Amino acid sequence: MSRRPFWSGKRVLVTGSAGFLGSWTVRTLRESGALVVGYVRDLNAYGNSLANDLAKPNLVVHGRLEDPESLRRAVNEYEVDTVFHLAAQPIVGTALRDPVGTFEANIRGTWNLLDACRVYGKVERILVASSDKSYGSSDVLPYTEDMPLVGRAPYDVSKSCTDLLARSYFETYDLPICITRAGNFFGGGDLNFNRLVPGTIRWALRGERPVLRSDGTMVRDYIYVRDVVAGYLAIGEAMHQPGVAGEAFNLSNETPLSTMAFTNEILRACRRPDLEPVVLGEARSEIDAQHLSAEKVRRIVGWTARWSTADALAETVAWYRNYIERIGEIG
Repeated sequence: MSRRPFWSGKRVLVTGSAGFLGSWTVRTLRESGALVVGYVRDLNAYGNSLANDLAKPNLVVHGRLEDPESLRRAVNEYEVDTVFHLAAQPIVGTALRDPVGTFEANIRGTWNLLDACRVYGKVERILVASSDKSYGSSDVLPYTEDMPLVGRAPYDVSKSCTDLLARSYFETYDLPICITRAGNFFGGGDLNFNRLVPGTIRWALRGERPVLRSDGTMVRDYIYVRDVVAGYLAIGEAMHQPGVAGEAFNLSNETPLSTMAFTNEILRACRRPDLEPVVLGEARSEIDAQHLSAEKVRRIVGWTARWSTADALAETVAWYRNYIERIGEIG
């Protein structure tokens, strides 16, 4: 039985549905009674393995964000009323090596999708997942939604542009759009072991010292993926209310930590606090400190993060332990 009757019978397009965040979103929407159309480019090792049939869309369209025809077909042929735009090239290092590919996916892909919704004309709510990176570097923290978007590095610029495009389509064409900006989200099912959480857990469960690319001093928000998805759905449900459509909302548990401090939290959750991290100090084009205020989304939408860092990490580590048992080893 659906726990969120609002979504029962909704026809929801989720771009990036095969990825880590997308699969959790698909699962939650399907548990809530929605019919989910997934838009997928690749099924690859950086996706997820939630081992739950509800994490798979009801219907799948294969295509690239750079292909406007396949996006128009996904929106029109399946008569979607809701769009969750989660697909993007999400890795800072990849953006440094291939800025054009990142711009094509994240910027061109966004206008292709929004224009498909404009032409179709029947989409009732569009949620565009942006990032805290869209703010760029600031001497004033936490970020609030009225601050300028001043990304400088390729990935950051791609997210600033995503935000501006979404706002343009709302202002110019009255598309019902909201933008979300979250920090670093984590949870079970993320199989990109280059990321901090899955990589550190894998090292710890193997009894190996984790490796930090940075110097460990960078400050970030770390938020559980289940809280992020709950925020998406709450904003989608509120979008018909006055003053919600067209707005951007930060999603944060408002508990910023340095990379080193968070790594030590992960090691404690793995019961391996004895493993001292190896610090490389090699990270490039990373902002020193970023964290978000969630006051606006609390006040207007009523969402707040429910999971403590300790509880979220405990559940995440348990997921990876079970994953090892299923496949024999990680790697």
